[in-house]
Amino acid sequence: MAPTRIALVCLGNICRSPTAHVVLEQRLADAGIDAEVASAGTGGWHEGEPMDPRSAAVLREAGYDPSRHRARTFTRDWFVEHDLLLAMDHANAADMRELAPTVEDEARVVMFRSFDPDTSDGDEVPDPWYGGPDGFRHVLELIERTCDGIVAHLAAR
Repeated sequence: MAPTRIALVCLGNICRSPTAHVVLEQRLADAGIDAEVASAGTGGWHEGEPMDPRSAAVLREAGYDPSRHRARTFTRDWFVEHDLLLAMDHANAADMRELAPTVEDEARVVMFRSFDPDTSDGDEVPDPWYGGPDGFRHVLELIERTCDGIVAHLAAR
C-alpha cells in the first residue's frame, strides 16, 4: 500500500500549515505510519521564506524542529500529488476548491480540524499572525490535538 500523501494549507504557509506540517510529520513517525506530509499557502507572498519566527519559537519550546521549512504555494498540481487536502480555515478551503480540476477534487478539500475531537470553538485554526505569543501557543495546542486525530484515523485504516 502506497503511503498517504497529506497536504496542509493555510494562507501564507509561514504560521499554521508549517506548524501542522512539523507536528504531523513527527506524530506519524512516532506512530510508525508511512505518510508523506507537505504544506503550502494559497497566497505566494512568502514563497521560499522560512517559518514565521514566532511559530518556530513555539515549536522549538515544545521540542520540535522547525528549521527545514520553506514556504510553498498551493497550486492545481497539489490535487494530483496529494490524497488528503486539509485547509486551516474556510477561506483557504474556498481558495483550494477554486483551483480544483474537477468537482470530485473540490470535494476532497477537508477542514484540518475535522479530525479534532473537540471543535466546540469552531472548525478553523485561527490565524495567529496579528496576535501575540499566546495565539501561537493556542494554535500549536489545536494542531497537536488535531494531528493526534489524523494519526488515529490513519492507524485505523
